[in-house]
Amino acid sequence: MNKAQLETKRSFSRRKFIKSAAVVSTATVAAGNRACAAQPDRVRIGLIGCGGRGSGAVHDCMLSSENVEIYAMGDLFEDRLAECVKKFENGWGVGRKKRRALTKKELNVAADRRFTGFDAFKGVLSAEVDVVILATPPHFRPMMIRAALEAGKHVFAEKPVAVDPAGVKSVIASAALAKKKGLSLVAGAQRRHDPAYKEVIKRIQDGRLGELTGGQCYWNGSTLWLHDRKPEWSDMEYQIRNWLYYTWLSGDHIVEQHIHNLDVMNWAFGAHPVSAMGVGGREVRVQPEYGNIFDHFAVEYVYPNDARVMSMCRQMKGAARRVGEHLTGTQGRSDAHTGIEGMNPYRYAGKPVNSQVQEHADMIAGIRNGQLLNEGKRVAESTLTAIMGRMSAYTGREVSWGWVMNASKLDLTPDTYAFGDLAVAPVAAPGITPLA
Repeated sequence: MNKAQLETKRSFSRRKFIKSAAVVSTATVAAGNRACAAQPDRVRIGLIGCGGRGSGAVHDCMLSSENVEIYAMGDLFEDRLAECVKKFENGWGVGRKKRRALTKKELNVAADRRFTGFDAFKGVLSAEVDVVILATPPHFRPMMIRAALEAGKHVFAEKPVAVDPAGVKSVIASAALAKKKGLSLVAGAQRRHDPAYKEVIKRIQDGRLGELTGGQCYWNGSTLWLHDRKPEWSDMEYQIRNWLYYTWLSGDHIVEQHIHNLDVMNWAFGAHPVSAMGVGGREVRVQPEYGNIFDHFAVEYVYPNDARVMSMCRQMKGAARRVGEHLTGTQGRSDAHTGIEGMNPYRYAGKPVNSQVQEHADMIAGIRNGQLLNEGKRVAESTLTAIMGRMSAYTGREVSWGWVMNASKLDLTPDTYAFGDLAVAPVAAPGITPLA
């Protein structure tokens, strides 16, 4: 196959992607619905996205429940899929993050159920899997969530579930579809499955803090991984392999990472914010290899009762670290993970739980006992909370929820999915970058 033929084979437009998803859905929906109706004791998992988060999610899923097996796998890159299989066979990680090797009973992925390319998701969805784990870069999640549900599969989708308002609206529609079809749609916002958070937030919502008047949330951490470019990589391949650093793929770190903390704030208030005013910039990671994202943000969110929440996130090596959520009310204050101080004090005293494992345990238990979880709408709203903060910081404009949800036309989808040239959008400049 010559280079031109290879590029044609690899090219995959968004329209063709969605059309192909619909074809797969039609072909597999009956099998998927049969699996759902049977509430199988043996749960077959299909993994789409075989990078670090995908392999981590599989490990957590295996720890969470008995009688679970990996049955199909898909990734854009053949080498990433092969590396993932090797990890599963041999174990991986170091120290506290050491993951055990999967048994042959757990890893049941024959060669003909390993798929690569932009359409690898089609192969996984055509396999007889009960649940798909979606761990591709966030840009691809809305279309893959939709395709998986149309194919009759339960879905575990890592957070965030979109990078722009168009994707958020797609996921909200998919949440309604999951409810209609009787399928699970579980998100990777694992704090919702942590008993410490659950007990504290329950008491906040019961009124132990009085009326909420404000709060702060943070994800101030260090830098993450970066892959050096290889000569044979096209622009598209380089960007996807370093997806963290491109807004169209990750949503920027306020969306990809800080969503955890913003989700807790929405949870505590029982609502999403009505407006956001943000600042941010690119102060340390200024080299071209860091794409077009910022390295710090600060956003003030206003909630329906006029309470103000200050959000802060940063990815800078050597800077102070702070990750957490704090809430203030008329009767006290709270660290959302540990307890409440004030007129009605409370301190969580239970044993710590690995919430990344617990979220899979809850999902599989729900499939088996018929108490299906549908977290789609709320994780979509938390995703949009982060997106509106990014949009405000990028443009220097205050933005409202209603405008972002109903008037914004922002859609970061490239014209085509192909291993070829792909220009990097300019780094946003507040006051200059238009609000779209």
